Amino acid sequence: MAEFKSITAAALSLDILPATASAAVKRVETRLNTPLFIRSTRSLKLSPAGEKYLPQCQQALELLEQAKQGLKTELGSVDGELRISVMSDLGRNFLTPWLDEFLGLYPEVSLKLHASDSTVDFYRDPVDIAIRYGKPVDSNLYGFKLSNVPRLLCASQDYFRDKALPQHPHELVSYNGLFYQLYDLIHNLWEFKQNGETYKIKMNGNRASNDGDLVRRWCLAGNGLAVKSCLDISEHLLKGEMINVMPG
Repeated sequence: MAEFKSITAAALSLDILPATASAAVKRVETRLNTPLFIRSTRSLKLSPAGEKYLPQCQQALELLEQAKQGLKTELGSVDGELRISVMSDLGRNFLTPWLDEFLGLYPEVSLKLHASDSTVDFYRDPVDIAIRYGKPVDSNLYGFKLSNVPRLLCASQDYFRDKALPQHPHELVSYNGLFYQLYDLIHNLWEFKQNGETYKIKMNGNRASNDGDLVRRWCLAGNGLAVKSCLDISEHLLKGEMINVMPG
């Protein structure tokens, strides 16, 4: 409750009833003979006693977890809950088979997979690991690179049945763009580089979505051009269903 500042939110994160969570806190306060929270109709915050008590409780829980993990290591067992946040397209179409294989190897592990392109708040969202394109936006977070993943301009074979392939970025203004949208920002300014030259093209298009998987589906259906990660469209490229436009 100290983390969520709400009995209801804390109860939801633990998958218990708010009344159960409230009763548990009251039992602890009764045993300590001091209030740990200051309650009002609109907010919940730690009391001075709670501020002193919470860090010691966190240290105790960490010690218990370390002891538990140490025992599991000696026994060679892997279990517990793994909470992963992944980009929608990458998670649904690329990582899911690997995760299925992992769960097959370690049946005592349970997985909670959050597939979304929105930014992860590690202080609010129940997430252990987030897999994203690009660098972490929060300088307080630690991240490491898994792989170089170039972005490609792509389209389906069907889209070019009655159109010529563009040869230069300046020609793209006459083609339909399929855009990724994060919050209210539509990514319709596409940037290309060649031989030290940079070209920024403001595209026109009739479709935008905050779901990268949907943008890929639109592109595969022949509705226009899209800029996608090579991982997201790797299968379609290998099958010849999509082409890399202006690969140079």
